[in-house]
Amino acid sequence: MPSALWQTSLPRAVDPLPPNGAPEVHNLAGGAWLIADMTFNICALSIVKWLGPDYPAVQLVFLRACVGFILMLPWLLQRRMEFIGLTDLRLHMARILFSTMALFSSFYALSRLPFALVTAIGFTRPILTMVLAWLLLKETVSNNRWAAAGVAFLGVLLALQPGTLVWSSGIPAAFLTVLCGTMAIIVTRRLAGTPVVVMMTFYTLGLTLFSAPFALAQWVTIAPDHLLPLLTIGVAAQVAQFCFLKAHYKAEAGFLSILAYLSLVFTTTVGIVVFDEVPTLMFCAGAMLIVGAAIWTTFSAR
Repeated sequence: MPSALWQTSLPRAVDPLPPNGAPEVHNLAGGAWLIADMTFNICALSIVKWLGPDYPAVQLVFLRACVGFILMLPWLLQRRMEFIGLTDLRLHMARILFSTMALFSSFYALSRLPFALVTAIGFTRPILTMVLAWLLLKETVSNNRWAAAGVAFLGVLLALQPGTLVWSSGIPAAFLTVLCGTMAIIVTRRLAGTPVVVMMTFYTLGLTLFSAPFALAQWVTIAPDHLLPLLTIGVAAQVAQFCFLKAHYKAEAGFLSILAYLSLVFTTTVGIVVFDEVPTLMFCAGAMLIVGAAIWTTFSAR
């Protein structure tokens, strides 16, 4: 969903569920795990951006899900008793559907837009969560938080520069990622307390089954020199998921929520060095407004 890059711009398998007991806080250790999470995520997403134009997004989602499920299969078999007596299957199905749509649209957007732009758009998720909570849950939203939403919207306009923008189908896909990722998180909150292995299994297996028919219908033969990089997407994403959970087990959420915005710096750097995507001053100004509004909203919520 989400920072770790996946947490804020791309959908997570789960938001971290509270562990049993109250573990001792180690912010530096948690921060190190979060930076590892960002590193593996950016590795996976860089491959998506590199090979995305050559393969349908749904095929990449299917491969990522298959590899992830194979990696977690031993853990699943070891913890199989936790699946007994499950309820709320409709919520699990809704979460899988929203997560699949979010992952598909994010892969599609990454192959068509600058890396940093997709990340910046993803940082609008806290604002959208606030708006949806007001619309769907009838929560009260303070004037300060509405002001933050206005600042974020201005930041998006500056980052996109509509007057000079060359239209790309990746733009609505990036915003669809934020919408579906936010809905997935709202459903995830309703499933709080569900064992992590159950959440991850439903997510990974659901991705595989939901994407399989569409991937097979659009399947493009994989070039021999692309097979290893494509499989690496699933491995890196699954390792990143583990690092993400470890980070939130060790450190305070408030500390991690600020550190997580380093992902915009990382993706901008990768975009410049690897993909020759040099951001404009207007994009930098817009990104700063989006991040500032997201931080404002996050701490206002707490």
